[in-house]
Amino acid sequence: MRAKLPSKDGFVARDGVKLYWEVYGDGEQTIVFLPPWSIAHSRIYKAQLPYFSQRFRCIAYDGRGNGKSGVPDDVAAYSFDNYLADALAVMDATDAGQAILIGLSFAGTLAAMLAAHHPDRVKAAILVGTAATIGPAYPYAAPQHFLARHERPDGWDKYNREYWLTNYPDFADYFVRNIFSEPHSTKQIEDGLDWAGGTSGDVLARTVLARTIPSVHDVSETAYRNIRCPVLVIHGDDDRIQPHARAKLVADLTGAELATIPGGGHNPAGRFPAKCNTLIADFLRRRLGVAEPKPKPARSGKAKRVLYLSSPIGLGHGRRDLAIARELRKLHPDLEIDWLAQDPVTRLLVANGERIHPFSARLASESRHIELEAGEHELHCFQAIRRMDEVLIANFMTFQDAVTEIDYDLVIADEAWDVDHYWHEHPELKRAKLAWFTDFVGYLPMPAGGAGEALLTTDYNAEMIEHVERHPGVRDRAIFVGDPGDVIPRSFGDGLPEIRDWMPKHFEFAGYIAGEHPSSFGSRDELRRALGYRPDQRVCVVTVGGSAVGAHLIRRILQGWPIVKRRAPELRMIVVAGPRIDPLSLAAPAGVELRGFVPDLDRHLAACDLAVVQGGLTTCMELTAAATPFLYFPLKNHFEQNFHVAHRLERYAAGRRMAFAASTPEMIADAMISALHSPVRFKPVEAGGAARAAGMLSELI
Repeated sequence: MRAKLPSKDGFVARDGVKLYWEVYGDGEQTIVFLPPWSIAHSRIYKAQLPYFSQRFRCIAYDGRGNGKSGVPDDVAAYSFDNYLADALAVMDATDAGQAILIGLSFAGTLAAMLAAHHPDRVKAAILVGTAATIGPAYPYAAPQHFLARHERPDGWDKYNREYWLTNYPDFADYFVRNIFSEPHSTKQIEDGLDWAGGTSGDVLARTVLARTIPSVHDVSETAYRNIRCPVLVIHGDDDRIQPHARAKLVADLTGAELATIPGGGHNPAGRFPAKCNTLIADFLRRRLGVAEPKPKPARSGKAKRVLYLSSPIGLGHGRRDLAIARELRKLHPDLEIDWLAQDPVTRLLVANGERIHPFSARLASESRHIELEAGEHELHCFQAIRRMDEVLIANFMTFQDAVTEIDYDLVIADEAWDVDHYWHEHPELKRAKLAWFTDFVGYLPMPAGGAGEALLTTDYNAEMIEHVERHPGVRDRAIFVGDPGDVIPRSFGDGLPEIRDWMPKHFEFAGYIAGEHPSSFGSRDELRRALGYRPDQRVCVVTVGGSAVGAHLIRRILQGWPIVKRRAPELRMIVVAGPRIDPLSLAAPAGVELRGFVPDLDRHLAACDLAVVQGGLTTCMELTAAATPFLYFPLKNHFEQNFHVAHRLERYAAGRRMAFAASTPEMIADAMISALHSPVRFKPVEAGGAARAAGMLSELI
């Protein structure tokens, strides 16, 4: 899912070539993101556009030769002067006026020359991994190397016209991997290869041959010296495409600020977006006085202030986080809590009288992304998380704005993966103490993913382990929601430690944390009366969590309902569609009660006689604690539900696991009837987890 869609798009034709452009946001100041070399298009700025368009009017366009823009046939069409004229044509068509320019790689040259020769159009220039018409270059970029014949091309000999015409995919693979020379860059490499597929070796060869066409503009050192606007140069010191020495020369000639990214490759804006976005925002604030943060609000007396982040994937996190917040307020009665959260969690929070941080409205929907990734009762969770990178960096930058504008005493992050990742990657960005909660640790490959997925999950786990061990102070407290026995007895991957061995060295254990333990609900008979359940009724609750992923399961259960009703006529079925499924879309048979968002769902689960659910941890553990019989259907290819949750439920001898794909409506009906008549022998779930967690947090405030 895209973190943000353009508010406007269109084409401008120049010299017979159509150029596709997009506009994001409506700020008073304009930023133009110039296209890099034609091996990529404007999506290369996906980690920047959603964030900067919160405060700026942002324009991006596809350069000729890739994306939705035209692909001219002649070499001369790819001259530097044509690219320069394209930029001005797009700026005119989109009313960019005098704009801030951001240019990656080849686009850094465009930005610099626009600043040199059209100073009235450029307010500031940010050059990332910049190419240049001056300074040292790598030997492979020489024209004679590009045109030479190689018997067996290997390495940089693949940077060659003949090779591109016959083996372009292999060259693209080699080149993109050298763009992202940093470890753990698998997702960025995948994206780069996808964008490289938007052009061909023949087109790229034309762009290189066109470099021999003299420009009508002065592109010498003199041009760089003539730049008068503020300039920021961001460059990795392991850039294998454009030497760091070239960036240093550009910075020296233009009087630019030079930010060197240690270990950084050619596209630090893509590989280290949190750092680069922060550098750019800070530069614009200092040099242009734009995007200034609001004055920090005065604190009310001596009250401590907490920013609480609750994962939006389902509602279980929200219920347990409310329980922790209640216990924390007992220890600190004057505590002020702001919640940075998304729908549907915000509905639960508002229903409980909590205060939502206004920046919550900026957050890109993680629940929506998950729903778009899902199939028929299937969610390849690991791959969905990988493809959520654009959403996560956008939401992290919103979080970073929140902790920059207000001095919080503590950030409580319940599986806020973006915060944990980017603060570990760049500890200097940390603005407050951090308490980290999770109920699982370790990505695990699904069998369907084969060896390729096993390599990816191992790489992701290795990066997380490196982060935590290199910067152990980023998490001021790491709390596992469960006991040591709840940790799955698996390895993080080939060559990595066992999860159970590694966890106790880096986590404390709070025991399981429920929203409210069923023991606090009073007697079951009283609870049933309070919820409107008659003594002569048996009640079945069907619920699939806070997202729309479970609609297929609900429909199949409803297909089996007539069979169940014939065999158990006293049974009352209540289907809780949740906040993101329209109950009317389910076409339920007569007699089935449909409900939407139910804020006290845990009480209904404790009071009913049977539940049929997905494989989410919170719902299943609430049923386990209440000793309510239940059937659960883990989503296919959802590693957490199929491995981590299933392990925990096996430990508690709770629930009956069923496979959606192998379960007909008749089989589900049989299982429901069987569960209604089978004794429950679940192991007890201890209470007090929220209070223990609050005690751990209290020491940080």
